Amino acid sequence: MAKKITMQDIADRLQISKNSVSQALSGKPGVSEETRRIVETAARELGYEYTSVRNQLQKSEQNKTFALIASEFAFSLKSFFGEIYLSIERELSKQGIHLLIQPISEHAISERQLPSFVQNKSVDGILILSHLSTDYINEILSTNIPTILIDHHHPHINADAILTNNRFGAYTAVEHLLKLGHRKIGFVGNTSYSPSYYERLEGYRLALHHHEIKIDPTFILSDVLEEDEDLCISMSKLPKQPTAWFCVNDGFGFLVCSYLHHAGIKIPDQISVCNFDNGQLSQISNPKITTMDIDLKLYGIKAVEQLIWRINNKDAVYQEILLPTTLIKRASTGPVLTRD
Repeated sequence: MAKKITMQDIADRLQISKNSVSQALSGKPGVSEETRRIVETAARELGYEYTSVRNQLQKSEQNKTFALIASEFAFSLKSFFGEIYLSIERELSKQGIHLLIQPISEHAISERQLPSFVQNKSVDGILILSHLSTDYINEILSTNIPTILIDHHHPHINADAILTNNRFGAYTAVEHLLKLGHRKIGFVGNTSYSPSYYERLEGYRLALHHHEIKIDPTFILSDVLEEDEDLCISMSKLPKQPTAWFCVNDGFGFLVCSYLHHAGIKIPDQISVCNFDNGQLSQISNPKITTMDIDLKLYGIKAVEQLIWRINNKDAVYQEILLPTTLIKRASTGPVLTRD
């Protein structure tokens, strides 16, 4: 008789703990998505019999309807939020869950006009993509429909949230510049626009603090609009340029590079530029911009998993799940060629 395969056999093969194998196969948090895939692959190859968490969800969640809502502006950002939306759509399709999509106008937000399917409570769960106003989100939450926030949170909002680890991501980006010898590093972004941007400023400050680099406040442009004219005015007023800029997103990174080009400043020979998000603008810029990549597909997967979990665990404490970022080194960053 063939030996029955156990979790310990899988753990021994992969040289990880049995507990990690159990977490991966049960769908519990505590292991990365990559580790989960490796464990599931090994389980199949060894012939270990188990019911994956996604198969369980498919059986229990069919015939449900979820809603995805976001501002009209967020839906227009197809290179970023569009990827998350597609991931959500694919994940729900696999599980037989119907999806309703509703853009929210600025007028509806200001007047707190909820979609009819929210007012009528005709959906089983809601996914809110990016930020709407806090009052509007709380109006949705008052219906008691299970709701997950994606790429947004706020101290006055009590809901689960799927987030980027913005602080550590920014820390990694700035540390990359520090390793290249930069000591005068600037920050560009509108921190009042999103908590994510403020968290990236905190990560910038944390990296400089840990490396005992004194922060020059003139290099922190934290209230600049993501517009060419406003950025040019702010940067032209600086008494001097840093040797590197960390930009809060792709848009700012692209604008900073454009400003430096027009000013006759060579990138990265004279000034390095690094940003966040790894969207299209960082990839079409000349040179291409070093950036922090976000796994947008994982965003959708985790949001759906968390909403299904919340539906089945309505009284559990709220959770914020931080997704990691990955540094992608490109031609916009290089070593300091002149002494500070």
